[in-house]
Amino acid sequence: MAVDATGADAGGASFGTVQAALGVVAFSLTFPATAWGLEGFGPWSLIAVRSVLAAAVAGSCLVVVGVPPRERSRAWGRVAPPERRHWLGLAVVGAGVVLGFPLLTTLALQTSTTAHAAVVVGLLPLTTALLSALRVGTRPSRTFWIAALAGAAAVIAFTVQQSGGALTSADAYLFAALLVCAAGYTEGGRLARVMPGWQVIGWALVLCLPLTVPMAAIALSLEPVRLTAHAVTGLLWVAIGSQFLGLVVWYRGMAAIGIPKASQLQLAQPLLTLVWSVLLLGEHLPVAAPLTAAAVLVCIAVTQRARG
Repeated sequence: MAVDATGADAGGASFGTVQAALGVVAFSLTFPATAWGLEGFGPWSLIAVRSVLAAAVAGSCLVVVGVPPRERSRAWGRVAPPERRHWLGLAVVGAGVVLGFPLLTTLALQTSTTAHAAVVVGLLPLTTALLSALRVGTRPSRTFWIAALAGAAAVIAFTVQQSGGALTSADAYLFAALLVCAAGYTEGGRLARVMPGWQVIGWALVLCLPLTVPMAAIALSLEPVRLTAHAVTGLLWVAIGSQFLGLVVWYRGMAAIGIPKASQLQLAQPLLTLVWSVLLLGEHLPVAAPLTAAAVLVCIAVTQRARG
């Protein structure tokens, strides 16, 4: 059943919210998993190999799921590529969420803690909503914007307080990552209204293969690799969990409930990342975290109920 951008159908909107929330949970594990991956891979190797692995999974899905069962023996020749008018949008998705965000955040995490890097996703919901208003023409209500700004302020205040209020050398990477990721989310959410969400990220990953395959080969030949349990687990998660499956449900959720409302669910992402960082990396859980979490949940509830 078709669902419009505002999520007018109640059942479809509820399911869309669940899917977008699952995407946020998947994304919240990205920074800790990247930290694990960097224990055994160089930054360029981790970035390229994760994209190639994700593209392999996505390409297999495009071949197997994208054609009728009786035609699967000749599957590759039967896969219909997206319409030409969608290729530019897919390129933006690829540049933003397949290449740009992983590259910039991985470089930042070489010198930044996961708590400090969370300032990126603290600003990402608001930036995505703003780009959506400019690109797609969405016009959320004043209540939505007030709650979105309040939620962003709470997350930013929390993350900056945790980093001592000082900017680091990684901040240039983080703010650039914020912009390219918001652009990729906005364009992907727009495309997911006219084609299945899993095909949006699937084709974007495949489109990037001419860049990621040579990049992986060169990086692996130049950077040392140590195949530890942490490194392999981190690589597999950022490739399959964050880069593909998380984006599949995320884009489906954005198509169902609208880009602005879906983006505000990411206000919870920095706090979820902090929890994973405590559990997986042994980082300290600040006292302010529960209070910030409560404030963020209130803001999320308001944005989901406001006209978006």
